[in-house]
Amino acid sequence: MIRTLRNTRRLCGIALVLAREDALFIFDELGIAPGISFIGKFFRVRRSQKRKGERLALALERLGPTFIKLGQALSTRSDLIGDQFADDLAGLRDRLPAFPTSIARTIVEEELQAPIASLFSAFEDVPVAAASIAQVHKATTKDGKDVAVKILRPGIEEAFARDLDLFFWIAEMLEDRLQGMRRLKPLEVVKTFKESVFFELDLRFEAAAANEMAANVARHEPGLRIPEIHWPLTSRRVLTLAWVDGIALGDIAAIRASGFDADMILTKAAQSLFSQVFKDGFFHADLHPGNLFLDKNGDLVAVDFGIMGRLDMKSRLYIAQILHGFLTEDYRHVAQVHFDAGYVPADKSIDAFTQACMAVARPIMGKPLNEISVAKLLGQMFKIAAEFEMETQPQLLLMQKTLMVTEGVGRMLNPNLNMWELARPMIERWANEQFGMGAKLKDTARQGYDLAKKFPAMLGKIDGALSLLGDPKGLRLHPHTLARIRADRRANQRPWLLLGWVALGAAIILAVWFSIR
Repeated sequence: MIRTLRNTRRLCGIALVLAREDALFIFDELGIAPGISFIGKFFRVRRSQKRKGERLALALERLGPTFIKLGQALSTRSDLIGDQFADDLAGLRDRLPAFPTSIARTIVEEELQAPIASLFSAFEDVPVAAASIAQVHKATTKDGKDVAVKILRPGIEEAFARDLDLFFWIAEMLEDRLQGMRRLKPLEVVKTFKESVFFELDLRFEAAAANEMAANVARHEPGLRIPEIHWPLTSRRVLTLAWVDGIALGDIAAIRASGFDADMILTKAAQSLFSQVFKDGFFHADLHPGNLFLDKNGDLVAVDFGIMGRLDMKSRLYIAQILHGFLTEDYRHVAQVHFDAGYVPADKSIDAFTQACMAVARPIMGKPLNEISVAKLLGQMFKIAAEFEMETQPQLLLMQKTLMVTEGVGRMLNPNLNMWELARPMIERWANEQFGMGAKLKDTARQGYDLAKKFPAMLGKIDGALSLLGDPKGLRLHPHTLARIRADRRANQRPWLLLGWVALGAAIILAVWFSIR
């Protein structure tokens, strides 16, 4: 009862904000709180000419950090809210007024358990950025290194906990009272949102994500750089990393004035995202223009690792194969991949699904190269697959939204160049390595190697069993019978043992040869 009263009162305050932005339609469409919605309409200031999604985005900005993050999370779920709504919510501005520097200093000192003066030789009072979760100050370490110090907003954990309780309460009502809403899985959506917020509210997780990505970049991504984490100056509510001097990719005029080739920058961006998605299965899921910088060497620098995505090998192979199928116009293969992966139920018609794949791809792939959007293609594909009862794959939707944002950055840099044509050879080569002839031979070699390694152990078990037979305390056989079994085994073992060592040698040679290709 107390929870209901508390959340009802909170809903009334939300309704007033929605009314001012002419966004009360959300109550009507969700089918909740009709009385509050009716009263709220009397407080509507004006009828807006903006789209529904734009009006809701403005209201969410006014409602504060949790609602901004909720809107951003929903912008990745076009399967639930539609493409236009998702695009409108993707434009949410994650900017809030800064909190006082005196509070920021207090948080740093409490978290790092030392006075500011003993931690930094300089700490600037004016923050360089202030978002819904945290704000950033520039500082200088005692050894003279310029750093960015990210500090969580005071009281942010309590605010999120209060709002999450409201979201769960609403989701429970929707699932209990409106059967039509169950297919959208509102409780599951809120649970997923809670998990993502959990990682953003502990800056040690962001530091760990940056560290992992830095290790991946060092292996195979020349042209991308991740700022170094200063772990002694990092805690749950404070993150300290190397300062980035560079041009934000959103500042097109400054990039053109820098003299760096926009096509070169776009190539690096395409190669980087390809490596993150396909080679690592771990990608930056918030690559908007404000989180990518161009440094003085012409390298890209990524910041803000609060939202990251992961793809297992099955998902990566799935994406690579359907992209290859679309690019080669092999729609039957695209359909078969969905069935093989188990995403589409086996009782559905593969012929009908092949036709659906063609219907989705032809209008997009038939456009001029620079107008083709792979992200839009994947979005349409997921929507069609859902009509064939493909279960929602949140990790794929997050990746698709990341591709959409990255394509937008690419078009800003050069509207006449398609970044996916740059990445196509790499995707095809990677895909062939994973499921082409070379991959099959490598897998065969690996299996042969594993079998050969087990072979001596198998022979040892046979010897153990025979010893047990000869043990007076075990199962007893006549000595002549046991001797005959041992003699026969030694005679028959020689060719198999030789074959085992030959197989082991061949497996090692094949494995080494394919690993150095």
